[in-house]
Amino acid sequence: QVQLQESGPGLVKPSQTLSLICTVSGGSITTSSHAWAWIRQPPGKGLEWMGLIGYDGRTYYSPFLKSRTSISRDTSKNQFSLQLSSVTPEDTAVYYCARTDGSSWYVYDYWGQGTQVTVSA
Repeated sequence: QVQLQESGPGLVKPSQTLSLICTVSGGSITTSSHAWAWIRQPPGKGLEWMGLIGYDGRTYYSPFLKSRTSISRDTSKNQFSLQLSSVTPEDTAVYYCARTDGSSWYVYDYWGQGTQVTVSA
């Protein structure tokens, strides 16, 4: 059973960089066919795909967030991370990490529980 767990600060000040880590257990982030994504849900809105990192380390980002987003990984710890720079209150959301099911970048078979991040001074 694959499990994902997000971790990071719950409060970030405007203009700072939001940093989150997703720790994966029960499966390797280098296993072929799967990619590892970050998705967020602002209050009262739908899910927003932010980007992902493939099993080979290649990254792909939402064009709407690409200039502020960086996804990386630490294979020795079986973790992948998200950095979102220059945050504003509009970046307040529940942030999820998830694993693609292998058929699509947008279909996921495992999710983390989500972590609330609030951007506020």
